[in-house]
Amino acid sequence: MEGELTSKELRIQKKIKDSETHVFRTVFPGQTNHHGTMFGGAVLAIMDEIAFMTATRFCRKPIVTVSSDKIDFNQPIPVGTLVELIGTVVRVGRTSLDVRVDVFVESMYREGREKAISGTFTLVAINESKRPVPVMDEIESF
Repeated sequence: MEGELTSKELRIQKKIKDSETHVFRTVFPGQTNHHGTMFGGAVLAIMDEIAFMTATRFCRKPIVTVSSDKIDFNQPIPVGTLVELIGTVVRVGRTSLDVRVDVFVESMYREGREKAISGTFTLVAINESKRPVPVMDEIESF
């Protein structure tokens, strides 16, 4: 029937849901620049780590980052705040995955949070010889 998902699509959806990764960090003075906000490069490194965790949890294979797409820095992340990074698989290819990482900032002492940064990373599953392999067994692009 039209509109019904195949067992493969259901399996992919479940893996996407199960691999979503949430990590919280506190922003300390050693991570900030002279403006008292988190270094952009430091945030990018953490975002890449979250993308790696998410992709690894999805495929359970060795994986490497091959690119990052546009990264939007919508607001600064001040020292003394909490950040939540959320990694979500947004595309499953034959040997690669795209993972969107959203970074939310919140005050330690007030309710509420705002999205500060968002970006997408492409990662590729590899074998022992560092050659690309399918991210899932018996899967076609999604």
